[in-house]
Amino acid sequence: MKTNINDMTQNISILIQEALDGDQNAYQQIVERFRTQIYHFIFRMVKNKAEAEDLTQETFIKAFNALSSFNSEYAFSTWLFKIAVNNSIDHFRKKRLKTCSLDTPVQAKDGELVREFPDHTSHGPESGLISKEKSLQIRKAIDSLPEKYRTAILLRHSQERSYEEIAEQLKIPLGTVKVRIFRAREMLKKKLREQMRP
Repeated sequence: MKTNINDMTQNISILIQEALDGDQNAYQQIVERFRTQIYHFIFRMVKNKAEAEDLTQETFIKAFNALSSFNSEYAFSTWLFKIAVNNSIDHFRKKRLKTCSLDTPVQAKDGELVREFPDHTSHGPESGLISKEKSLQIRKAIDSLPEKYRTAILLRHSQERSYEEIAEQLKIPLGTVKVRIFRAREMLKKKLREQMRP
């Protein structure tokens, strides 16, 4: 597995160099390799297919325009996702009049959320169906969150970013990141409880 990961990293480095040298085929291979991941990530944030398509295309254009600034000491995918996040945030800023009403936080007095995501360590067809159903419910709940909370929770759980990385990507204080993720979890817990009511 490690060999495969190393091979992929080396292959990406070669493609990046070829793209910098003006090889259009290398550009295309990079797009093909990451496009689906970037599109799905952006779609989860904006919840609009047309906007997600446009933002995905913009992300790759911005990435290729800044390709010479890419530091090969870091993972290319991390760098690309950072551009996708920033691009999406810029998109939301432009639509601020439409989204500001969603920014009102939901106050909750419940304790901390123990676990929102399905446990994939259990086996068997029943546990698989239950996990799939839970995963679907969680996805719907995440998608219904206000944009700033949705972005924070997706970066934390889907992209497995640290609080520090999220703070750097979103250009907000570390404390704000922790508050947003805590509130997002509280909102998710409330939504999931409502879904489970008969």
